[in-house]
Amino acid sequence: MVTRINLTLSEDTLHHLISGDDQGIAMLLKEALNQILEHQRTEQIEAAHYERTESRRGLRNGYKPRRLNTRVGTLNLRIPQVRDGVFSTELFKRYQRSEQALVLALMEMVVNGVSTRKVSKITEELCGTEFSASTVSGLCKQLDPIVNGWKSRPLGGQAFPFVLVDALIIKIRENGRVRPHSALLAVGINADGRREILGFQIGDSESEVSWKEFFTTLKNRGLSGVDLLVSDDHRGLVNAIQACFQGVTWQRCQTHFTKNILDKCPKSLQPELKPKLRTVFEASDTNTARLLARGIQEQYADKASRAVETLDQGLEDAIAVLALPEYYRRRLRTTNSVERLNQEVRRREKVIRIFTNTESAIRLIGAVLMERHEEWSEGRSYFDMVEYWEWKLERKLAAKKKNLA
Repeated sequence: MVTRINLTLSEDTLHHLISGDDQGIAMLLKEALNQILEHQRTEQIEAAHYERTESRRGLRNGYKPRRLNTRVGTLNLRIPQVRDGVFSTELFKRYQRSEQALVLALMEMVVNGVSTRKVSKITEELCGTEFSASTVSGLCKQLDPIVNGWKSRPLGGQAFPFVLVDALIIKIRENGRVRPHSALLAVGINADGRREILGFQIGDSESEVSWKEFFTTLKNRGLSGVDLLVSDDHRGLVNAIQACFQGVTWQRCQTHFTKNILDKCPKSLQPELKPKLRTVFEASDTNTARLLARGIQEQYADKASRAVETLDQGLEDAIAVLALPEYYRRRLRTTNSVERLNQEVRRREKVIRIFTNTESAIRLIGAVLMERHEEWSEGRSYFDMVEYWEWKLERKLAAKKKNLA
């Protein structure tokens, strides 16, 4: 059905248009937009001026000025207001999903009475009108199924040889108290070499139980074919990996491992030790890495015994990636790529600071991750996997030959 709007132009506007005045187009656009906005208000409240109907959904409540910058100049518009706070869904649709989720989180803060005056002001600026709790609830119902549908989508159909996991600490208000929670996140590189955000989950903490539950959910959705899993050395996480991914190689994040070693080293020795550790992690093969590490251990055994002990305990897990062809090592030696995702989430989470509920956190984090996932799916491949599959085949044939011998 096509909606027709009859526009009425003032004599002043017509005069400027006929005379070819530069102001004519701007005046025409301003009058047209103001009349369209008025028409939208009539549609939303389902009643014209002074019309009384049973279906009426509110009362006109004047206008709010707003400036709109366009190519033909700045237009001073009159934004219609409604007394009961009906929110303009058309205005809301101009935001992408992550911004919708951010605005909704701010709105929830306002209607729950936990926001500052500043947040309330920002929200009204974004929305262009006041709003009610029922309005927020209705908008959440539009966005939540999209996020939850993506979050629980099937992962079956192809293998994910490489998986990287990390966590982000957020704060959620529950029963009047603010509690820290962990947002657990997993990224996979599929058989075609493309990155995918496999999923995320809000846990009570970064405990073994939370990670096991998250990994079980991923596997139930079809995650398979994992060859290498990269993460930090959080004990609960490592235990969950060992329980849920038996036979999978674990790569300890070298960035975190380096920090762990340097934290145990006297500050005066840290500048000279750090580049030596890098030579270990960037070695051409596992044996060379062990040889270089042994040299560090001998050199610093007396001067930094605790750092040497840390290096010795975690070395094998930190150089596991050296078993792969060299092309794949640099991007799989750390969880840096996942942490960049965390930074994208954190940039918006900082505006909120404290989520009003778990659903709000899922909505915002999910919307941000969805958009990045879509960017990855449309962009270039992260890896060319030809060399990897050839390497896998060679190892399989070598193992079979060894068994026959």
